[in-house]
Amino acid sequence: MKSVLRVATVDPSEDSRNALKTLLLGIDTVWLEAECSRYDFFMDVVQQTQPDIALVNVDADPDDAIRMISDISAGAPQCAVLVVSSSQEGSLILQVMRNGAREFLNQPLQLDDFVAALDRIRGSRGIASGDGGIEAGKIITVAGVGGGVGSTAVAVNTAAALAQTQGNSPVIIDLDLTLGDVDVWLDIIPDYTLQDVSENIARLDYGLLKRSLTRHECGVFLLPRPVELEGQDVIRTDDLRRILALLKATFSHLIIDVSKSFGPLDLSAMEVSDEILLVTQLDLSCLRNVVRIIRHLNQNNGLDSKVEIIVNRMGLEDSDISINKALETIDCEVFWQLPNDYATMIGSRNNGKPLCQHSPKSRLTRSIHDMATHLSTDEESRMAASEAGKKKGGLFGLFSR
Repeated sequence: MKSVLRVATVDPSEDSRNALKTLLLGIDTVWLEAECSRYDFFMDVVQQTQPDIALVNVDADPDDAIRMISDISAGAPQCAVLVVSSSQEGSLILQVMRNGAREFLNQPLQLDDFVAALDRIRGSRGIASGDGGIEAGKIITVAGVGGGVGSTAVAVNTAAALAQTQGNSPVIIDLDLTLGDVDVWLDIIPDYTLQDVSENIARLDYGLLKRSLTRHECGVFLLPRPVELEGQDVIRTDDLRRILALLKATFSHLIIDVSKSFGPLDLSAMEVSDEILLVTQLDLSCLRNVVRIIRHLNQNNGLDSKVEIIVNRMGLEDSDISINKALETIDCEVFWQLPNDYATMIGSRNNGKPLCQHSPKSRLTRSIHDMATHLSTDEESRMAASEAGKKKGGLFGLFSR
């Protein structure tokens, strides 16, 4: 998993500066920490924000830009200078490199060239091996195939289970802007919501975002849905992506509880997610919706490839559909089966405490903890464990609890 690099840019030209900003916001391993329109102010910006990379367009005034590059190299040696220019003159390239620039790229900046330059900077500084930079978090979206299947319960308790491991810092984003109730599950009355963060997107930074979150005693942070129903219309997909990018650079895990509408915001969250947990139960309506939703996600940039099926409330007495029959219906594998323990789950919700606090020794709590641990492993290790489970107990030997 690559680290997130914090970038500060300077470019007196508004057009090229905006084009660069658009490019940076589309790269999930980059966080745009600051942007500046004047060379003489940029050194102050670098000293205040301490970015990993200073991205400098020298075309407006090469002489001033070169002097500024020299100042950054001397005064902020931890900041790698990456220069962009439409000029191909050898003398200019030689000057900027002699004054401390690490890379020289052509303007207009191409995505492939820029990403390759970032990788070289990571490699030269040892960032990829954990010697610097910020480790990128994992984004997990939780979606339900219908109302009452337990998707919010899975989101809240997965995040709480992750928080029990030292070094993890999970945050839950409640993206059900109309009827979300993650705050109820955690018995939290937040001071700020997703709407507040979105309305301050222009000045959003690490400090502001951290102050906007509410921390539960179990270790989970929460960014809740807007208080008023009207708030859902003010959050744009671009704003959401920017918020998620900063959260990814700050926290180990992002757990996003989406709505049942699978609207633009929900799909935008899924596009940047590492995995999509699709929660279902073993009834005909839910299984039919699994097929419909997977088909819909397949039509949206192949998002179905990220889907992991979670069967909730296994062993429910009134269910007459077996797991084998469900497999035939949905035509895909099941990632995890959570046992039915309705009384324990409702008690957890009514007390505003996740299962790891309310009933730490219950079978359901252990199953969710095991699932969270499995989600935190890399794909190669997961595949190896899956193969071992198949040899020991058949297709669901690993996942039966």
